[in-house]
Amino acid sequence: MGKTLEVYPHNFTEKIGYTEVQTLLSEYCASPLGKELVLALEASADYDEITRALGETAEMIKILGGSVSLPSLALTDCREVLQRVHPLGTFVEEEELSELLRMLETLHGVHRFFTEEQCTGSRADESLTYHYPFLTELVEKSSTYPKVAQHLRSLLTDEGRLRDNATRELLAIRQSIRETERSLSGMLQRILQGAQREGWIDSGVQPALRDGRLVIPVAPMHKRKIRGIVHDESATGKTVYIEPIELVEANNRIRELEGEERREIIRILTEVTNRLRPNISHLLVSYGVLAQLDFIHAKARWASELGGICPHFARHAEVEWYGAKHPLLLRSLKAQGHSIVPLDIQLKTPEARILLISGPNAGGKSVCLKTVGLLQYLVQSGIPVPMLEHSRMGLFDKLYIDIGDEQSIEDDLSTYSSHLRNMKQFVRGCDEQSLILIDEFGGGTEPTIGGAIAQALLHRFNDQGAFGVITTHYQNLKTYAEEHTGLINGAMLYDRHEMRPLFRLSIGRPGSSFAIEIARKIGLPEEILREVTEEVGSEYIDMDKYLQDIIRDKRYWEGKRQSIRRDERLLQEATDRYTEETDTLRAQRKKILDEARQEARRLIQEANGRIERTIREIREAEAEREQTRLIRKQLSDFDQELSEEAQAEQLASAKKAQREVERLLARRKRQTERKSKERELQPKPSDETATPEPPRHQGTLEVGSVVHIEGQKALGTILSLTQREAVVGLGALKTTIPLKRLHLATEAEARKYQRKMTPQEAIRSTQIIDQIHQKRLTFRQEIDIRGVRASEAVETVARFVDEALQLGVSQVRVLHGTGTGALRESIRNYLAGVPGVSAFHDEDVRFGGAGITVIEMN
Repeated sequence: MGKTLEVYPHNFTEKIGYTEVQTLLSEYCASPLGKELVLALEASADYDEITRALGETAEMIKILGGSVSLPSLALTDCREVLQRVHPLGTFVEEEELSELLRMLETLHGVHRFFTEEQCTGSRADESLTYHYPFLTELVEKSSTYPKVAQHLRSLLTDEGRLRDNATRELLAIRQSIRETERSLSGMLQRILQGAQREGWIDSGVQPALRDGRLVIPVAPMHKRKIRGIVHDESATGKTVYIEPIELVEANNRIRELEGEERREIIRILTEVTNRLRPNISHLLVSYGVLAQLDFIHAKARWASELGGICPHFARHAEVEWYGAKHPLLLRSLKAQGHSIVPLDIQLKTPEARILLISGPNAGGKSVCLKTVGLLQYLVQSGIPVPMLEHSRMGLFDKLYIDIGDEQSIEDDLSTYSSHLRNMKQFVRGCDEQSLILIDEFGGGTEPTIGGAIAQALLHRFNDQGAFGVITTHYQNLKTYAEEHTGLINGAMLYDRHEMRPLFRLSIGRPGSSFAIEIARKIGLPEEILREVTEEVGSEYIDMDKYLQDIIRDKRYWEGKRQSIRRDERLLQEATDRYTEETDTLRAQRKKILDEARQEARRLIQEANGRIERTIREIREAEAEREQTRLIRKQLSDFDQELSEEAQAEQLASAKKAQREVERLLARRKRQTERKSKERELQPKPSDETATPEPPRHQGTLEVGSVVHIEGQKALGTILSLTQREAVVGLGALKTTIPLKRLHLATEAEARKYQRKMTPQEAIRSTQIIDQIHQKRLTFRQEIDIRGVRASEAVETVARFVDEALQLGVSQVRVLHGTGTGALRESIRNYLAGVPGVSAFHDEDVRFGGAGITVIEMN
């Protein structure tokens, strides 16, 4: 046993509630041995002993949380039996031997669990590693006796009796007993049947047992009709118990055999005890180990139920607790369905070793004091305590407490005298390894003198380097603590608006007693409270209120500071994340632009080829030479201006050039049709002045035929045909013309036309025409860009408008929403510079108003 913790006063454990914890903890034990250890447990001041006890308990908590369980430790205490049979000639009874066998089997199972099942490595190469080193070290203090256990199992039945075949002598004796009992039973049945026939006894009467002998119950009037010995008589005298003379000899024989059986059993038990006797001291040690395991198992179950942990424990005095809870209060509130307010407390050396707690009555000051005392005593007893994992606890050599009324009539001590006697002991004994707990410091006497004495004592405690938690209402002590290193104020918080205690400790500022507010809540008359205010002075009352406001503001700003720190951390994380994402996006953007630039050049090259062919068609259709030159210049300028910064605009320009070509072709077609109509309306000129028309070739029109269009020199190919009209492909254009205006070209013209356009070009031209037609059918005349950034929205609208112009759509709608108007303004600034857009305006208020822009095309 190591160094014992010094406590004062003698009933320290009762004052902090430790004895109640012992009683509750003993209920978790499975054996009387474990309960005995719990009730005898005292706190230690030996660091190694405390850390070992905490380590053993932590390992047991881990075992309880695992999938493999220990053997049952519910054992009967056989230590008294082992001590009784220590002298020669004594023996263990059958029932006691059965309990010893259970102990040996449990001991063997525990050894196997820790030294075989819960370890890795090999003993041969000394690489064995134990999963639970503290508990394994404890178990290895005991020995196992497999041969003794095997011998006892061969002697005892499952019911704990000696087997018939334990020895040949015992087997013969028990066989004789059974045979004699069968013979006796037969004779008894014959006597009963004869007596029933004679009417001496009633039918259904069964034999009885008196003094270990079989007898027959008979009415007194017939007792002389059955020869035998009367052994007993009923309390009413209506029945006598007779042993028939025929059974006397058999009963005597049974008694003799039972005596022989008992002597043989004693001989066997004595022999077994003689084999156990040399190991009695080792067996007593093994019982102690199993009792210790049961005790540790009980502590682990206690911790699992209350959320207890084995905290970090230091050699020096230290108090840094987070989320600490009083175990008895926690258990009580949990049973009532309520939650407990946890305690956060730190006593730091040298600046804040003694905490001075102030605050209202019934605000939790005394509970805080008892929580500190009880948890410190529990952990120095090796018992887990309910607090958070990152808490830290240290070693104290002395624990002093002054709480409650200690007045004594016998010793002629008042309450204050009792407090002073405790203070004398505290001053004499406290040092750097002491923890002092004082409730209502300075109370019980005249306030001025009491406050002065308390301040002087506080000065001495601080000079001696003691740790402490002290509760008080004295203003001079609060001021003294603010001005001296080593002392720190604390307050039990109180909700002044709802007039209820919060049971939460705040360290750093003193608390208010809220005397006026509590008195008003209780219902004390207002005139009395006004008189109190006048007597004390409104300045003092206001100072108390100012103190409350300071504490409230401090709590508010502390919350703000924590919130700002949290926001700064989140902002920094977001900044780092956005920086990383921006770098990634920048690299992706560069890659996409490079790929888009290459794709744009490819498209331009392909578009150039197509447009050259279109221009060739235009020439053949007698397009104006100036318009053709303009288109060529636009294409050349477009190719030269292609760059990384203007990629989207360049793609739009390409589409714009293509639209210009299409509009030119459409205009030329309309002009041709108009001239054709004019020629039809004019009178036919004479043969000498008439314009020569292309020769007409007679034949049948069909799909694929090369034809002339009346009034034009251009040739085309029939793509589809109906009874009245045909779809004719003119290069990259496709138009519908009545059959009466179409005439088959000559074979020479058809061959020349087909040589000019290769089959691949013809197919590609048809595909482009079909694609444009399909796009016109599926094109949606409205786009939604709400929630899109302005730059992305403008690019999206540009592509949308270009496609609409290409397909010849007259009107489209852009849904951008109202919002701040920035998105709407950016889009309209872009539309103002698009040549193909004739106008744009807000939608009708019934269909969206300013949230939608309607775009009119040329």
